[in-house]
Amino acid sequence: MINKVIIRAKTALRRLKSKKGQTLVEYALILAFISVVAISVLIALGNQVTKVFSSINSQLAASH
Repeated sequence: MINKVIIRAKTALRRLKSKKGQTLVEYALILAFISVVAISVLIALGNQVTKVFSSINSQLAASH
């Protein structure tokens, strides 16, 4: 009887550990996807962002 309880506890711990590892991998994949999307957007909009900051910089310089 005690052996069955120990075996069940060990099995439950193994399942719990494997799910934690699986969740970590899923979060890593989501983070990687978000990073790729963010970098792609920044590359695509990089020139426009540079123009906006240049405009702001020239307006600030003109006001002083």
